[in-house]
Amino acid sequence: MGSPKVDPVGARQLPSQVVKADEPLLVAAAKSGDISAFETLVSRYERKIFRLTQNITQNREDAEDAMQEAFLKAFEHLADFEGNSRFYTWLVRIAVNQALMKLRKRRPNVVSLDQEVDTGEDILPREVEDWGPSPAQRYEQTELSDILSKTIGELDPPFRVVFQLRDIEELSTEETAEALGLSVPAVKSRLLRARLKLRQKLNPYFKQEKKS
Repeated sequence: MGSPKVDPVGARQLPSQVVKADEPLLVAAAKSGDISAFETLVSRYERKIFRLTQNITQNREDAEDAMQEAFLKAFEHLADFEGNSRFYTWLVRIAVNQALMKLRKRRPNVVSLDQEVDTGEDILPREVEDWGPSPAQRYEQTELSDILSKTIGELDPPFRVVFQLRDIEELSTEETAEALGLSVPAVKSRLLRARLKLRQKLNPYFKQEKKS
């Protein structure tokens, strides 16, 4: 059977969609050789996958390549998907791996997702301003999107990926752990550190905003 069509340009034009109840039926049809069923899955999730790979690689070309490769690998290994988790969660794990491979090629010494994270008190900011909504909620506000996108992009990859999946893509802690091959405590630790780092970096902006 032929390869499915993946359109990275169209990916940014499609509306974001949540996982639908017909996903298992589409996966089953795709496994039996129905290309159109897999293309439906591609069109449903490609925008989310592109956004994920873009946030990991911080490079549009690498993000598009990683997205393409993730869908192609998923298509090639559909027989290996046993349905013990959501197809989307399985796809996310493939996409994360592809994006990190791109990142490591450009930055050989990038921190691995498997590396232990120091959770000692030295990571806590000296002063964390209580500025209300979470970073994820602020991210949705147009006037702050550029500032937050830049700040999120400055996070180390292990923390950025966890933050992206949990607070932006809204996967559960368990799904994030499964997608990244991490323990639930590790996900919680990295998410906390990511949120603290974001608040620390954004404190000066919000202090300025309050004075204006």
